[in-house]
Amino acid sequence: MVNVKNLAVIVTGGGGGIGLAAARDFASAGANVLITGRRATVLEEITRATPGIASLTADAGNPEDARRTIDKAVELWGRVDVLVNNAGAGAPMPLADTTLEHLKSIYAVNTFGPTLLAAAAVPHLVKSRGSIINISSSLGTKAVAGFGDYCASKAALEQLTRCWALELAPQGVRVNAVASGPVESEFLRDRMRLSSAEVEAVKEQERKVIPLGRRGVPEDVARWIVALASRDADWVTGQVFAIDGGFTLV
Repeated sequence: MVNVKNLAVIVTGGGGGIGLAAARDFASAGANVLITGRRATVLEEITRATPGIASLTADAGNPEDARRTIDKAVELWGRVDVLVNNAGAGAPMPLADTTLEHLKSIYAVNTFGPTLLAAAAVPHLVKSRGSIINISSSLGTKAVAGFGDYCASKAALEQLTRCWALELAPQGVRVNAVASGPVESEFLRDRMRLSSAEVEAVKEQERKVIPLGRRGVPEDVARWIVALASRDADWVTGQVFAIDGGFTLV
């Protein structure tokens, strides 16, 4: 059993996929969890069904919601021990068609939002000698045509992870990242905005090239998030862990 009992944990994008799986794993191991997301009804259903999970309707890409999120956790539990920057955004766009609005929509969630949340959390994480876990993607290192903005935003998040780890280590705060490979969730449809036919084509292509022969499920990634937050991982910082079935090897 991982050692996260009674930790106060924030998971952005906790309404589904990897975020929800991680929140459930944290709660089942005895942590107190605050999930955030933009779909209030979904969040309320989760909190009613799962002891140990509270929720806040918030947009990870909205600067004003960063402070609200941290303040809510402090209001609930008087502390913040773990920040999981899981919320993500992305949609394919050819370079020639790129607009400033498109760039802002991706970087606001994948890069700016995590930075502002981490900044707001730092004073509390210093007090608790806590940790930050950023959720990146295989595409932070694996180039894909037409996804340059998404790939670059995740690469930026991985470098932020290393920089924050160096900056905060003297204060006892650890910072790591998990780079997730393709998992079975609604990300391709809801976030990447692909059609049903495009989603199935992407999934089939990924299954063929993943060395372990399957796409992941959210729980494959969630267990590593919880492990990195564990008190037993107190000598691990500045690392980006690829949890991807070998996807980035090919």
